[in-house]
Amino acid sequence: MTAGLPARVAVSCAVAWAIGVTGPAPGAASSATPADGHAPGVTAPSRTTSPPRPVPPHAPGIRVRLRPGAPQLPDEVSALSWLVADAGTGEVLAAHDAHRRLPPASTLKILFALTVLPTLPAGLRHTVTEGELADIGPGSSLVGVREHHTYEVADLWRGVFLSSGNDAVRVLAALGGGWRATAARMQARARALGAHDTRVVSPDGYDAPGQVSSAYDLTVFGRAGLRDKDFARYSATVEAEFPAGDRVYGIRNTNRLLTGDGVPRYPGLIGVKNGYTSAAGNTLVAAARRGDRTLIATVMNPQEGGSLAVYEEARALLDWGFRAAGRVGPVGSLSPPRPAAPAAPTSPRGPGPGAGGGAGSGGGAAGSGRTGAAALAGAVGITAATALGAGLVALALRVRRAHGHRRR
Repeated sequence: MTAGLPARVAVSCAVAWAIGVTGPAPGAASSATPADGHAPGVTAPSRTTSPPRPVPPHAPGIRVRLRPGAPQLPDEVSALSWLVADAGTGEVLAAHDAHRRLPPASTLKILFALTVLPTLPAGLRHTVTEGELADIGPGSSLVGVREHHTYEVADLWRGVFLSSGNDAVRVLAALGGGWRATAARMQARARALGAHDTRVVSPDGYDAPGQVSSAYDLTVFGRAGLRDKDFARYSATVEAEFPAGDRVYGIRNTNRLLTGDGVPRYPGLIGVKNGYTSAAGNTLVAAARRGDRTLIATVMNPQEGGSLAVYEEARALLDWGFRAAGRVGPVGSLSPPRPAAPAAPTSPRGPGPGAGGGAGSGGGAAGSGRTGAAALAGAVGITAATALGAGLVALALRVRRAHGHRRR
């Protein structure tokens, strides 16, 4: 007997059943993902693209985007590198070899002040030691700091900003952790601001092998400095008194566009710093405000016109920048690049029902665990079904053989 089924029918049914249970696991079709990488019924997240940023002025030569009616750039600018920018928006209006790495001279003191000024209370009193003044470079500009004399930190900062005193820088650097540590902190501050052309060796800007900056970086430093009220106040100070034991003497800012010494004072000038060394030539970062607009011009090493040319070239660039307001397109930005947005989840299937939304990445991990468990369960079920199907086929064949023997 065949238990009510012909042997051939029994074999066919067993094979068909076995094939049916070993097909795609339940739910496999629902996990199919179209070409866009998202599950059916799930809308792909919209991709927002930020507007293209202006091209940074890395290319050599003059970079400017004149619109109709814009004034032409001044012809008298002979500096090896220069830049003029809007301090408010950070837009670079025009530049020439803005990333050319050159010795900065005392304009590097802008970065020194940015780094150390916030860390030392202005009213702190300090008695200078002989060792703090031991390594001042020959020919350095000095404000007149003396060992064994006591100064307030604010006095020393006036010595830095007005007299460009390397002696005052030495003492402040010692208070801030030491000469090398200060250089390292300045380097880190520059990188944090997106200034990658600067290499700090001597925090006072004194010529040193390998020490360089650029018009771009110095403008970045000047812009950042003006946002600090103490920095801005020191930078705009024309004259002050400096203590010398039981007496004081007057000091005057060496930025001639601010004081009007030897050149006409620039209207609305608010700083920031000038410099000179034999290797750097004359350098200047100058900021001026008209109405609600502040511009910064940086000039490095004019090749014509003598020692006052750096002021006249900065003046010409500032004049042009104010006239060109709204009539030039930006060629770069002083703002550091924005950090990349976090990548969107790449898993085509979200967490299953009941997943907690507040678990952050933990929810995704739980969802992945459930998916893996379902896959494992499906695999186990398939294996068991396959074995069962094979057993039924074998049983049907035995029934068929027995039936055949009886027929013979």
